[in-house]
Amino acid sequence: MLGCSDDSEMADTLLVPEVSSVTFDMDGLPDFRRIHSAGSYVYLGTVDEEFKPNERPRMKVNFTYDFSIGEHEVTCDEYNGLFERTDFPLKADCEGNIPVTDVSYFDAILYANAKSKLAERDTFYSYSKVSFDEDDHVQNIEGLSFNPESEGFRLPTEAEWVLAASQGWQTKFAWTASNSDYKLHEVCSVPPNAAGICDMVGNAMEWVNDWLGNFRDTVITNYVGSPDGGSIGERVVKGGSFRNSESSINLVSRGDVYSVTSATRANYVGFRLAYGSIPDAVWMNYAGKSSTSILKLPAGSEKIFSLTGSYKTKLAFRNDLTGNLVFIDYVSGILASVEIVDTLDVYHPDISPDGKKVAFCTGLEGVDGKSSVYVRDLNSTGSNLVRLNVDSAAIPRWRVLDNGDTAIVYVTGAGNNSEESKFKKQSTWQAAFKGGSFGTPQKLFDGAYHGGISADNRLAVSGARLLRARMADSTSTLTENAVDTVWYGGEQACNASLANDGSKRTLFLDFGGKTGRDFVGKSYDTHERLLVVDSTGTLAQSVAAPAGYTFDHSEWALNVLDSIGGLVVATLMTENGSHSKIVAVNLKDSNIVDLVEGDELWHPCLWRYPKSISHDDAVIDLDSAGAYLSAGFDDQQARFRLKMERFWKMLPYTEVFLAGSSRMELGMNPDLYPEKNMLNFAVEGIDLERDFYFIKNYCLKHGERIKVIAFSVDLDDWRGNNKFLRHIVMSGPGYTFDANHNFWQDGIPTGFVSMVEKFPTPPGMEDLYSDRGNEYSESASWDCLGADILADTVFSARERQYLDSRIEEIKRLADTCAARKIHLIGIVFPQSPAYKSTGSFGLYAIQRSVAKEKLDELKAFSKQNLYFHLMDENKMGNHDYTDEMARNRDHLSSIGAAQMTKRFVQLLDSL
Repeated sequence: MLGCSDDSEMADTLLVPEVSSVTFDMDGLPDFRRIHSAGSYVYLGTVDEEFKPNERPRMKVNFTYDFSIGEHEVTCDEYNGLFERTDFPLKADCEGNIPVTDVSYFDAILYANAKSKLAERDTFYSYSKVSFDEDDHVQNIEGLSFNPESEGFRLPTEAEWVLAASQGWQTKFAWTASNSDYKLHEVCSVPPNAAGICDMVGNAMEWVNDWLGNFRDTVITNYVGSPDGGSIGERVVKGGSFRNSESSINLVSRGDVYSVTSATRANYVGFRLAYGSIPDAVWMNYAGKSSTSILKLPAGSEKIFSLTGSYKTKLAFRNDLTGNLVFIDYVSGILASVEIVDTLDVYHPDISPDGKKVAFCTGLEGVDGKSSVYVRDLNSTGSNLVRLNVDSAAIPRWRVLDNGDTAIVYVTGAGNNSEESKFKKQSTWQAAFKGGSFGTPQKLFDGAYHGGISADNRLAVSGARLLRARMADSTSTLTENAVDTVWYGGEQACNASLANDGSKRTLFLDFGGKTGRDFVGKSYDTHERLLVVDSTGTLAQSVAAPAGYTFDHSEWALNVLDSIGGLVVATLMTENGSHSKIVAVNLKDSNIVDLVEGDELWHPCLWRYPKSISHDDAVIDLDSAGAYLSAGFDDQQARFRLKMERFWKMLPYTEVFLAGSSRMELGMNPDLYPEKNMLNFAVEGIDLERDFYFIKNYCLKHGERIKVIAFSVDLDDWRGNNKFLRHIVMSGPGYTFDANHNFWQDGIPTGFVSMVEKFPTPPGMEDLYSDRGNEYSESASWDCLGADILADTVFSARERQYLDSRIEEIKRLADTCAARKIHLIGIVFPQSPAYKSTGSFGLYAIQRSVAKEKLDELKAFSKQNLYFHLMDENKMGNHDYTDEMARNRDHLSSIGAAQMTKRFVQLLDSL
């Protein structure tokens, strides 16, 4: 969104942040300008409360380095020229010296890498895999990492972009909506700014390098943005475009009309390049904590799927620099390491069987002393923290009991177990955990067996100097007639972990002793090999650490079946003792995959959800059922994931189904009239084909209780440019799974809805919607963003044909609904009254005369089909929705939604 701004000559001055003067000159690189920024500063953000929260407050950024920036945006000829000269895999459908647009952030950084390689320079962006969409643009990059100290081409940081753009900022010398004829123009066809840089205002909006994070009222040196993109992976774009009004373009704004992610493409968004390293780069996370290093995640969701067989995988571990627990939820596709900030020390985390909670202790294996066991929710806040109320408890491990309940096994102490009498003074206990609280602890047996207990209750292991085992034969259990023994010839061992796949194999590390050397056939150093023994303690397998590393903190991955090899997660330790990596080791082929890179990473736990469950006559694939989101998702896809859960959950009660764009999403509040049983299924993005797909295949196929269907009439953008349907149904296997089962029209299998609900919510979006799909929206004013017109008001012949086809489709759907005695209501939501003084119907244009013609056609049809109704609340701008009822130029706030919903209910009552 663009912030409010003054349209006077003072506007430029008011919206240029304070910036130190810099010198600049011609660069040795063709078409680049050298910005001598070392010792200078710039302010990002503003104190103006009319701007968005992530554009406030004002934050000072200092520079200790110089950089170069392109004199103009990358052109079509430059972009396609690289395709022809290198292995750069992308080509744009344009030519000449206009800016290349309709390129994603991913496309742009691959171009930067290719240009660096061509110039024999360093590449800034490393990754493991590139995925392309149906249009041969980059949809996702696995394991993407930015390396700021490289020396090559890259995107400019937001701070660099603002510093360069601030040198003589002038919006009047730019291609904007007032003079562009709503199309791109050749670069540098208007005067450059004082630094000799063209088109930083208008023409093409530009990608910068940063993730979209928050600002703080502080000072940061060499700022490079947020370490990740938060819950939906948002990026920053700057500078406005040919379709924005001059008054709405400023240096503060960081986004577009809709949320911008790395895969977003638009015909008005391009990029320019920067050059040069960023020494001592500083990131700042959403909590305002700055850091000169961040966790790198080289393995993305696709790699995790290849390892575990499921996207529903989570990794938890200890950040030893802070003592906090960190987790990664791979199901989201937008990878981010989430740290639960707390005063508690977190050791040996263990994720619950359902993946929703994590247990941990405050003591360390092999170290004497008291410890406490806690359980908390595995979310960003670590909510619902519960302590096991005993004198001392260490190394918790979840366990599913025979009755299906969950329990936590723990030991009273996890110190050195080499001394028999001391080991036996400790004991192993179990406490049920249900409804968010611990049950009464029960002692299982003497001895601190914290390496795990087998499902058949006949084997327990421990390793904290010695590899100990407690064994029971087929006629007894661990609590009766069991034998305590020492495996591995009594040689030193640690990190014992019992497999959870029923094989009773034990994983451990040793100290390069004789038994291990004899098995391997050569000498090796301490912790240099993973070792596995069978259920009798006989060595069965060994895997070597990568050169220059040793293993530590090894554990079996949870719920990963042995049929895919048996998976181990561990840390890798460098020669200087730093735990710099977390890796997964596939015991089937000894392949080692890097999962996380950082400074001190301890005690990893890798969890995945079970694969499938049989219900009635259907086998519910737990990796597809309800999986309406997978790798590389954006905000619109994430919102549909949330709405799909609400659809299935509220299906038995829903009588009124609301679909459409963000105008409907924000403009109707079902919670105000619970007796009407309304569900707001609308999601941002204008695409009637998308909305009718869900109406026809989900709503109508399960519409025994449906009485009314309503949709938003968005005439101004029914021009065929938005193709969101494929974008949505390709965003997760759940949609294909539904389609392959005829959208469950013949009956929803038992347990299906619970599977949908168990699929993880996109992180950070847990409270976005109410159960009936309502989203709260703050009030601003109709004119906060100005009455911009973002397209040519005159539809082309093709666009007019598309518009006409949508009107006919409405009529066909109305006839289908009428046959089932379901009312179909088209709602025209109010937009800024300022559009009355333009030739445009609304934000996305269309001539007012054409809009009136189409509305009249729909009104006439409503007289022919008594089950179709047009609810026109815009009235060509002559509505009574006041400024306090508006969120911006074409959306209602929650106050406006209350009036809209009241009038809609009055219409329902009249029917």
